[in-house]
Parts: sequence; structure tokens; C-alpha cells
Amino acid sequence: MKARTYLLGGLILILGAIQLVPNELPAVQNTNPADISNTGLLDEGMHQTLKNSCYDCHSNETSYPWYSYVAPLSWLVAKDVREGREELNFSHWADYDMMEKLKKLDDIAIEVAEGEMPMEVYTVIHSGAKLNPEQIQEIVTWAENAMDIVAEEEE
Repeated sequence: MKARTYLLGGLILILGAIQLVPNELPAVQNTNPADISNTGLLDEGMHQTLKNSCYDCHSNETSYPWYSYVAPLSWLVAKDVREGREELNFSHWADYDMMEKLKKLDDIAIEVAEGEMPMEVYTVIHSGAKLNPEQIQEIVTWAENAMDIVAEEEE
């Protein structure tokens, strides 16, 4: 009984101490002139689907839930958002050149079709971000059609 009390006290002490480790979540910026939503590539429905399922990790408009501020979960959230933005940041869409846009659209189609995105660990906690089969097909079709539009715009 005494050992269990010490173990629990030690665990609480460790959890309290790790809250003091600095962790910077990637900055949130809600005004993004280079955002894909400003390009004409999205209709309102597709924009809403991307916002619900992709924007928390793949834009500057991340909405951080309460657990994003509690270590060690905050470290994982910060890492996932940083990596997501490095791979694809819808808030910087207009800054990508044509080849980058085409590659990113191709990656979107493949990752979503294969069920790799949104990540399962994300959809377990954010059930509203889980894509149904119709949404998956809509995103794949949109990405494929957007590749044609992007290629035509650059000619």
C-alpha cells in the first residue's frame, strides 16, 4: 500500500515537472492571403471538407484543443502540426510553384485514397474529421481535376 502511494506520488510529481518543459506550438494565423481557398480551386463544400479534416495539421489555422497545452501530449501535437505544415500547408498554397502544387495534389489524392490521411490517431480523437467513402472519392476527384486546372493556368 505504501509503495503504491509513493509510486502514484512520484508519477504526479513527474507529470507536474514536465509541464515546465518549454514547448512552442506552431503559431496560429487566421488571415492567410496565399490560402488555397483564395485561388478558385475549391468550391464551398470542398473547402469545408478540407477545413474539417485537414486544416488543423496542414494550415496556419490550427485549432488547438485543451490537451495541446498539457505535456507530453503537447509535444506530440506540436510535432505533428510542424511536420504536417512542412509536407503541405494550404495557407501557403499560392507560394508553391506549379510543380510543387501538382506534386501536392497528387499526394493528396494518393494519401486520401489509401486511407493514410487524415491520420487515424487524429480521427480517433476528432471523429468529425473522419472521411466517409463519398468524401474520400470527392477529395480524390477534386485533387485530380485541380491538377488539370493548375497545369492549364501555368501554360
